[in-house]
Amino acid sequence: MKKIGITGGIGSGKTTVARVFEQLGIPVYHADYWAKEIMNTEPLVIERLKELFGKDIYDSAGKANRKRIAELVFADKNKLNELNSIIHPAVWLHGENWLKSRSTAGPYILKEAAILFESGGNKDMDKVIMVSAPIEIRLERVMKRDNATREEVTARMANQWPDEQKIALSDFVIVNDDRQLVIPQVLEVHRVLTEKG
Repeated sequence: MKKIGITGGIGSGKTTVARVFEQLGIPVYHADYWAKEIMNTEPLVIERLKELFGKDIYDSAGKANRKRIAELVFADKNKLNELNSIIHPAVWLHGENWLKSRSTAGPYILKEAAILFESGGNKDMDKVIMVSAPIEIRLERVMKRDNATREEVTARMANQWPDEQKIALSDFVIVNDDRQLVIPQVLEVHRVLTEKG
């Protein structure tokens, strides 16, 4: 079973592209989604996040204040590194268990992660698909989606590798610029991955 990574900078539309693969029957592990879930459900992760950010980082319902965490980590590289050292191992373990449970599901499985290269997760993948979009389009998408300011989104982007660096290391590139059709690009990648067995 091939493990294929799918990545892209914030606002690139990688989740939308991953959903197209799901429509083709390909199982997709959404690492970013599970990272958010794990922050709210794994006792050890919760304990360590409270140590890092303070007990009030969780509300009375036990949900992490992700907006506040983002403000803190994107202003302090050390805090971002500490956050990643807590979340990434937990997500990696969860992802490995998920992948094993689907090892006979089809020709390949996808792992979607925003910081696949930055975290070194690409080394566990057989191939990597990069979803690319112009920075201005990405900015607009995230500002609208997250109700965030341009400055907030730019700060988040600064902590991810530039598209050019990721493209150079990827096996496939899907351009999601609101001009080129995404579905034919996905179908072509799917055809190649399926034909190579």
